[in-house]
Amino acid sequence: MNHKMSNGRKVLGWIQPLIIGILLAFIIRSFIVVPIVVEGASMNTTLLDQDRMIVNKMDEPERFDIIVFHATETEDYIKRVIGLPGDKIEYKNDTLYINGKVYEEPYLEKQKQVAKWPLTPDFTLMDTPVRQLTVPEGELFVMGDNRQYSKDSRRIGSIPIEDVVGTTNIVYWPVSEMKIIKPLK
Repeated sequence: MNHKMSNGRKVLGWIQPLIIGILLAFIIRSFIVVPIVVEGASMNTTLLDQDRMIVNKMDEPERFDIIVFHATETEDYIKRVIGLPGDKIEYKNDTLYINGKVYEEPYLEKQKQVAKWPLTPDFTLMDTPVRQLTVPEGELFVMGDNRQYSKDSRRIGSIPIEDVVGTTNIVYWPVSEMKIIKPLK
């Protein structure tokens, strides 16, 4: 009988940490971080197709953060936050204006060096599905870094903040491309 108790304790000794590990993994994945695979070229050259990233579900998105959001019931998109609620967004001569102020976009520099034409055609929010002077309350205006090949707020409209899965700036795969994308603040 003593031998059976000893075996029971051994089993309990490894089951308990296993259950705790599974619970911790569930909590972390549900509420803190989640992996994601970049699909497509809309964020080139910052992110490449099939890059694997960590999404932080805890941070509130800020201007120029890269976010993942539910674009449809079955598809998530990864884009850069350009406009926050109440912002007036405009592009003129390949230059970003937010509330009338010029903003630099250093993440586009590689593309601008090789482009034969403007990366971002002129537009205002009135030229997009937003059809307002400013980004609506509770929504974000997002764009891909590969402006000519990105299905973003210029085509789909602004996105509800509640559809944001989280922010991301850590590429962990492929190992040769591992990097932390510095936030622009």
